[in-house]
Amino acid sequence: MPKLPGINHQRAVNVFEKADFKIARQGKHITMTDGKRIITIPRANPINAYTMAGIIKDAGMTIEDFKKKL
Repeated sequence: MPKLPGINHQRAVNVFEKADFKIARQGKHITMTDGKRIITIPRANPINAYTMAGIIKDAGMTIEDFKKKL
């Protein structure tokens, strides 16, 4: 697995918005959807690298795709 630095939750939300995900609801976690997939982003600063890698995988993206959109 390529290295993924700890990322602020707001930066992660911005990247997923570029990938056509919309915020469905917010609370202790931010839930986003693109109509097919649902992802949940914790409000942590920074988000653990392993957690972020799992979220990216659930979104149907690769880590390289995610890094390009940062």
